[in-house]
Parts: sequence; structure tokens; C-alpha cells
Amino acid sequence: MEIQLASIPSFPVIDQFGPKKSNINSIEYNSTHVTQGCAFFCVPGENTDGHLYIDEAIANGASTIIGSNKQIIVDYAEKYPELSFAVVANVRTALAHVSDFFYDSPQKSLFKVGVTGTNGKTTTATYVYNLFNLLGIACGFIGTTGIIGANGKIPFYKSTPTTPISSDIHKIFAKFVTEEDRAVAMEVSSIALDQKRVEGINFDVAIHTNISEEHLEYHKTFTHYLQSKLLLFKQAKAAVVNIDDEGMAKEILEAIDYPHLTYSNQLHSGADLIWTACESSDTGLKFDLCYQQKRWPVHVPLFGEYNAANLTAAIGTAILSGVQLEDILAVLSDMPQVEGRFQMIHGPENRKIILDYAHTPVALAAVLQEVKKLSHNRLIALIAGIGIRDFSKMPKMARAAEGKADVLVVTVDHPGDNEPGTVVDAVLKGFTTPYKQRVVTANSRREAVLAALQESGPDDLILLSSGSINGAQIVKGEYIPHSDEAIIEEFFSSKTSDF
Repeated sequence: MEIQLASIPSFPVIDQFGPKKSNINSIEYNSTHVTQGCAFFCVPGENTDGHLYIDEAIANGASTIIGSNKQIIVDYAEKYPELSFAVVANVRTALAHVSDFFYDSPQKSLFKVGVTGTNGKTTTATYVYNLFNLLGIACGFIGTTGIIGANGKIPFYKSTPTTPISSDIHKIFAKFVTEEDRAVAMEVSSIALDQKRVEGINFDVAIHTNISEEHLEYHKTFTHYLQSKLLLFKQAKAAVVNIDDEGMAKEILEAIDYPHLTYSNQLHSGADLIWTACESSDTGLKFDLCYQQKRWPVHVPLFGEYNAANLTAAIGTAILSGVQLEDILAVLSDMPQVEGRFQMIHGPENRKIILDYAHTPVALAAVLQEVKKLSHNRLIALIAGIGIRDFSKMPKMARAAEGKADVLVVTVDHPGDNEPGTVVDAVLKGFTTPYKQRVVTANSRREAVLAALQESGPDDLILLSSGSINGAQIVKGEYIPHSDEAIIEEFFSSKTSDF
């Protein structure tokens, strides 16, 4: 494709060198992925700078280089006058707008739903995905559990755990459009918003779930974390807001002047959508949904009372898309479970294994409260410190779980560059001594899952919290394949003769 950079909408070029028009066949921010005719963007990272890889990008065939360091760009432009170079103020912003242009703005063909919040992003975005598809609106999904089209998972290497970098997002959008999807539900993290990964995307609906302390290893302050999340609502046409959340709802409602629906668990809250009288059982959730002065009974094969809130947010989104509530309620009985989010697996001798990748103290406390509502004998819970996150959060995980299970298995998820034992020890510091329950430790998630299953007996409930990103454990920069489900199957298969 022949592109004149200076003519791309919302792409202000400060300086340009070399040919004004470029033949661009692909867009990359990773120099190792550059091929002939590629536009290479010198994206600054937390640990490195894309400008350091211009030589490699050119050697691999880049035709165009976009960066923000003018002196470096000028030096290369003099050395390679046959190549196109551009200086921009913000490379991440430039990458977003050029990617949208390069893929012929596929976002214009999609109803885009962005979900942000500390807890519940994956579940709520998946509920939107499932609900839209049940309603006959072909919908894709982008988030922690992968890239999924209306017809199933799409193989795609994600550069980040939750929200991909902008060039990947627009490439995925284009794939959805090619497959005739009409909508997309995506998780939008605070870091993604701060790093301009969704820059230029005009969301049809932005959903807010909640906010609590998280990602301070990146944001440093809660204020920066909050302000980053609020950015989503500055680029949306409508919103669904959880007014039970004191941390962020007020700020959103003060900032927006477009159509929105509020949701709540409180009958006298004045919210547009109210979920109430919620009951849990081994077959799912029952609750009443109040909307426009009417009350409808809901029964869904989903678990965890807080998921009534996440489902209500998805229902609000469908309403804002133009679907009647009666049509929405008619399909809710077919809602599937969310992978790794209060996902129930039935084991031998009436064991129940719950996969819920709660990885914050607030989420862990909530899921522990909910699992105890299911019939069970003993509760064995796995909790973890996440090595690639803020260490100050780790003892809080222990405090959130203390005394709430018969056995706690303490382990590490994604140790990163840390020694696993160091992370486990950081979690253990949150317990009071003597321990209020039996505590077992394991220096890998695999060992911890096996330990939790080994501790279980007939009629027991096993909660495996925290969890894997993209089916892997991050160890010293490598993604090591991991599946709790595969380990569970392996464990019980080896024990078949014992049952």
C-alpha cells in the first residue's frame, strides 16, 4: 500500500525525511518481526526504547521508520536517503492512528464495547460476547483469555496479557470484519489506556465494573491508576456504570454527557438496572432484575453472586445497543460459563473444583465468600502472589484468605525474575501466627494445584484462585505453557483406580 504519512487523519508529523510516499506492506513495533516493506515504529518501553533497534529494522527490510527522537531520526535519514522517516510527538499515538488507517478503519464496521475495572473485566466482557452471540449479533472478544471470534478462538500471539498494542488491535478488528462479526467486546486495562493502545477508538459503550488498589508497580499512585481508567469514558458514545462502586462511579458520571445506564444491587439506589434477591445454588444463580419500574425473574447457569452484577452490566450494554429487554431475558438460560472465572469442574466423589483467577485481595475475598455458598464438606483454597506485580499486595492476599478455608495452599504465579520462594514468603507474611488453618506451600503453580487436589476428599470443594495469563506462566521473560484444567484431568486420571 502506498501511503503519504502527512495525509493520514489525526497523525501530526513534526518532520519528515526521504520519500514523501511510502510503500508499506505491514506495521511492526518489534524489529525482529520486520519484513520487506514494513513500517517500523520506535515504541518506547518500560525497559528499552525502539530507537535502539532501527538498525535491525532496516536490515530486515523496513521501508519507513517513525520515531520521536529527532536527532536519531535525522542521523538515520542522512544515512538512508532512500527510506522514509517521520518524527512524531508520541510514537504510541502515531502507531494507533496509522494502524487504523492501514487496516482501512475496521472499527467503523464494529459495535465496540470496552470494559474497564479492577475486577470483573474478563467476566463482563465475556458475558457481552456470549450475550450478543446468543442474540444473533456476531461478536468477537479481545482479552485475557485470548482472541475469540463469533465462531471460536483465533490463533494470535498477544504482545500483552490483556489489551494488545494498538497495531494488533486493528489487525484483529480487520480479522473480525473479514469473518463478518458485527461487534467486539474487549477488556481495556488501565495500563493500555495510559499507553495509548486504544487511542483513536470510539467505543459505542464503555462499561465500568469497580476499582480498588492494583497495578501500583506501574502507576505508582492510586490517583494515576484512577485517571488512566477514566480515559476510556472520554472516548465513548455511551456508558454502563456501577453506582455501587464508591471509588470511580461518581467521577465517571460527572465527566460524561452522553447516554448511559447505571446498575446497582440496592433497591433504593435510583439505578436504571437493579439486581436483587440473589440466591446461589449448585445449579446457578437466581435473582430479580428491575428495569423501568418492572421486575423480571432471572435464572442463569452461572455462579458467584457478584456475577449477577457483571451480567447486569452486559444486559445494560445490550439495551444500549438497541435490543429489547424481553429478547435479552429469553436467551439468558443458555449463557455459558466463563473460562477461569468461577468455572466449575466436577471431580470424582462429588468433588467440585472452582477455577477463578481472582488475583487481587478484593476479588479473592469475594470469591471465597461465594464458593462457601455451594454445598461442600471441606474447602481447600489455592492462593498466590504474582511475581510480576507489586510485592506490597502479596501479604494482603493472605489476609484476604485467612480463616476462610480449611486448607490454604500458598504458591507463586508468574515469578518473573524473582525466586519463587521469595514470592511465597511475601504472601506468608500476611498470616497471623499461629495459623488459623492448615497452610501448605509450593514453589510452582503446578505443584500447588496438585497439592490442593491431593488435600481433597469426597464432597470437598477446591478453589484454584489467581492463575495463568494466556495459558502460561511467566518465568524470567519466558511464557511456559500451563493449564490448570490439564493438571486436574491428569491428577484424577492417575487416581481412577483409587475411586
